[in-house]
Amino acid sequence: MPVRTKRQTRSIIAAARKLERARYVLRLYVAGMTPRSADAIRRVTEFCNKHLDNRYELQIVDIYQKPALAKGEQIVAVPTLVKYLPQPFRRFIGDMQNEQALLFGMDLVRPRR
Repeated sequence: MPVRTKRQTRSIIAAARKLERARYVLRLYVAGMTPRSADAIRRVTEFCNKHLDNRYELQIVDIYQKPALAKGEQIVAVPTLVKYLPQPFRRFIGDMQNEQALLFGMDLVRPRR
């Protein structure tokens, strides 16, 4: 394992603290008010409340009501959660049931080795 200097360590710690305060901008694409859509909305909202406190903005988009948004974002399956900020841009497709995958994908935890 490479040895880090104190400066590198301070830089890593500062970046981690900045990410802890980062505001998340998310958009959840669903198809109508089906039970599957309602479940995805509930799961994502609970996830955000649990892990992001008040540091998020979540927009729900029904692709039947706003098909142009879905086409512009190249949404091919629903539900799809898109993370715009903080970077990197990420997409999560499916029922949003896997909390560990969401935590990892949103850079809230590191992968286990």
